[in-house]
Amino acid sequence: MKLLRQLALVMVCDLAPAFATAAETATAATGAPPAAKATPPAQTSAAVPATDGATWKESVNYERLPVAIETRDPKKVEVIEVFSYACIHCKTFQPAIDAWRARQQPDVDFQSLPAAFDPTWAKLAQAYYAAEALGVTDKVHDLIFSGIHDRQVNLADPAELAKLFKDAAGIEPDRFTQVFNSFSVRSKVQQADARTRAYRVNGTPTMIVDGQFRVDARMAGGNDQMLQVVDYLVAQQRALRAGAPATE
Repeated sequence: MKLLRQLALVMVCDLAPAFATAAETATAATGAPPAAKATPPAQTSAAVPATDGATWKESVNYERLPVAIETRDPKKVEVIEVFSYACIHCKTFQPAIDAWRARQQPDVDFQSLPAAFDPTWAKLAQAYYAAEALGVTDKVHDLIFSGIHDRQVNLADPAELAKLFKDAAGIEPDRFTQVFNSFSVRSKVQQADARTRAYRVNGTPTMIVDGQFRVDARMAGGNDQMLQVVDYLVAQQRALRAGAPATE
């Protein structure tokens, strides 16, 4: 059986472990990444803006967090993508994220935040922070996605991760294991989990703007629309910083 199956026409990976199927629970117990749970596609009639220039609407296309979360750099507009390597939709979203990042102005502080909602996803989040600590994120990020979803490799297994890091980035297995199991990497996973819960994220990919707004594909109407909503919110927050009236 494949470790992960690709799900068509679903835009968000469900992260709520309390609703995991028995099969997913059994798979997680073996250390293999669980398959993303199918969720209904978004109803886009209310979510997609009209072509006459109608704006995106709060509580329809995006939600305001009940409590704003402090950002890393208050001088910049923070944009966070909450993702998981186990999520097929995050894999397919990655090229759009890369293109979006490339066209941002210097006042946008983009961050990736790996979800760690169960032990398996936490292992993959650990891999993300190990890559960051080793300075090889650009060499392994896409390969972890493709290893899981295209080649069905169990990259929740640290031995398989060590092999990937060696092949892709020249990191010796002993060095990888040392960093992967380090206190700093484990602490970052715990911090990421706490932040994800503070943002009230219940699916991936989800984007958080300036510690105040949450948007996902179901609210926006699709991944492309999600980035359009993010652009709208970034422009609004930029205007507030400049003392200009926010976009209504």
